[in-house]
Amino acid sequence: MNLPDVHKCTIAIIGLGYVGLPLAVEFSHIKQSLRNNKRLSRKVIGFDINQKRLEELKRGLDHTNEITTEKLKLCSDLFFTSNCKELSKADVYIVTVPTPIDKNKIPDLTFIKNASAIVGDSLKKKVIEVETSKYRQPIVIFESTVYPGVTEEICIPIIEEKSGLKFNCEIDRFSFFCGYSPERINPGDKKHTLSNIMKITSGCNHKVSNWIDDFYGSIIKAGTFKAKSIKVAEAAKVIENTQRDLNIALVNELSMIFKELEIDTLDVLEAAETKWNFMPFKPGLVGGHCIGVDPYYLTYKAEEVGHHPQVVTAGRRINDGMGSWIVNELLKKMALNGNNIGGAKVLILGLSFKENCSDIRNTKIID
Repeated sequence: MNLPDVHKCTIAIIGLGYVGLPLAVEFSHIKQSLRNNKRLSRKVIGFDINQKRLEELKRGLDHTNEITTEKLKLCSDLFFTSNCKELSKADVYIVTVPTPIDKNKIPDLTFIKNASAIVGDSLKKKVIEVETSKYRQPIVIFESTVYPGVTEEICIPIIEEKSGLKFNCEIDRFSFFCGYSPERINPGDKKHTLSNIMKITSGCNHKVSNWIDDFYGSIIKAGTFKAKSIKVAEAAKVIENTQRDLNIALVNELSMIFKELEIDTLDVLEAAETKWNFMPFKPGLVGGHCIGVDPYYLTYKAEEVGHHPQVVTAGRRINDGMGSWIVNELLKKMALNGNNIGGAKVLILGLSFKENCSDIRNTKIID
């Protein structure tokens, strides 16, 4: 195996949203490995197809408010582009594109498939442009949230087809390797930032797994956790948000029950939280592109293999119905107060899916 130099490689980040931009900035910003104190000399290519986004970033502006102008300007080794030809210069490709669901709650893998095709084309050009003696086997890492199996069953075949290279072949010089490291970005959270959250890593074989772990370990203060396989890492990500979704669904249903019992839910939770192992979840709307989406990826794959989930889907029904429930409660109160419902004006304070965040994708306030 002839893998890239973990300390001197060129990195291409594909997708510069909430996940990709902080990652690109961190790889560019840190010049000394947090794992072994060795000097880091890395070039970072930030790739996105959104020209407006790229123009803003080049001016030092991040409309997501995740990265400050000062920090962006300090990233001298970060290059923004929408030119696919630039990607052939990379040794490591990190895919951080969105993985939404469609109107029928089915996983929409369009973006990640397109990104895989772009990587494949870039690897093909790389083989042509680089001298055989200097060719290092590239590593492709996916961070987008998916159900177990997407990386190896969908993305890798696309890369193989587009590049003409073999996957995970140690004896073939012109081959490539893959890994998966799920993103854990929490938009709007200035405490739990990229470097302060433990990173799960995985690779297609033992050597690649170690390489990817060292690669991320060089910039993550909180450390890394090496998963047993790519599928394990994919599954870990999707259940993190599914577990949270179910806990919120439970509290939402409890709030409906307590409403009928004329008990204040927050008063009940305050009392229950005095027990050491009670988890303090609060009722509310579950929107955004993670918690309200990831469970559908898990249920989709479960049904594909013949298992029909009940607990997960029940939680989703409750949380997806909270908007209607809140409106019905509002209408009841208006009627009791003698308000003219047909001509009433309603003030809504807050439109994004969570506090301190500008993102309104999949916000349940719309409901």
